[in-house]
Amino acid sequence: MSRPLIVEGRRMARKLAKSTIERFRRRLLEEEERLKAVIDELERERDEVRLAETSSEHNVDPENADGGSLALELQMDLSIEENAKGLLDKVHHALRRMDAGQYGICEISGKAIPLARLDALPYATTTVEYADRV
Repeated sequence: MSRPLIVEGRRMARKLAKSTIERFRRRLLEEEERLKAVIDELERERDEVRLAETSSEHNVDPENADGGSLALELQMDLSIEENAKGLLDKVHHALRRMDAGQYGICEISGKAIPLARLDALPYATTTVEYADRV
């Protein structure tokens, strides 16, 4: 078991093994690809809807039942896209921390982020106790 590091008077978490970091790097890169594919697909669908808007069979007028449905669908897609972009930002941030040798260490407390948390959210940069502070 590795010992905690002392940095600026604070106990720092242990460093993760290289094999563990590489496992999480692969997961983050896979998540990056998945999120990019989701974003690309939503953008493609939105472009198709914009092209279809010019046809008389697709009316985005919210007073029209079909138009109301289409407007709601577009709103949901935009929400999903924004969420995917936010997660992609978190993935990129985690990868930058990994490159800087800070992956698995809470940004706020300097304590180790439990492996169970990283397994669930490989882009986590804080322990659960500090998750609402970022």
